[in-house]
Amino acid sequence: MSPLQRNSLLVVLLALLSYPLQAGALDAQGWFEKGNELSDEGRFQEAAEAYQKSIGQNPESPVGHYNLGIAYKNLKKYEQAVLSFKKTLELEPEYLDARLSLGNVYNLQERWEDAIGELNIVIHRRQGDAEAHGNLGWAYFNYQGTPSFKQLVIVNLKKAVELFAEQDLPEAAEATQKVLDEAMIRYGYGQSE
Repeated sequence: MSPLQRNSLLVVLLALLSYPLQAGALDAQGWFEKGNELSDEGRFQEAAEAYQKSIGQNPESPVGHYNLGIAYKNLKKYEQAVLSFKKTLELEPEYLDARLSLGNVYNLQERWEDAIGELNIVIHRRQGDAEAHGNLGWAYFNYQGTPSFKQLVIVNLKKAVELFAEQDLPEAAEATQKVLDEAMIRYGYGQSE
């Protein structure tokens, strides 16, 4: 190889090395950020694939597993969401957003007892969480076992209505109020105020 050919080859190699990484060569953080972009665009299947690639490179990332669970929840792949949220909690047991999301998915699966267990942890550690109170009230409302938890239905739904109103979320407060009114009638209390 002549000196000119070697110099040309060196220039080509340096040029190739100076190009930014291609999408296929993203690192764990890059895939995670790509997943967030895709989620923001409502492209949850592609987001899930990006999060899986991120987790493949960084399997100990609680937030990677959490975001994957959110993508699965949005895709209505509830069992996969449950597994992702459980993995998040295995890695970081105090991750209350993961526990809340797990409880919400259990509600969607009509696994009332499981939802009650997760959501109770959230409301006892984060007492001002309107969503947790509302979803816990919903789980108690639908639970068919014994005891019936009538009072806990009312207490949690009332607290959720109050918190949603304080947080200026009138639609959430109104929707929760409707469930509360139904519960009050079902349990013989009449409508709430």
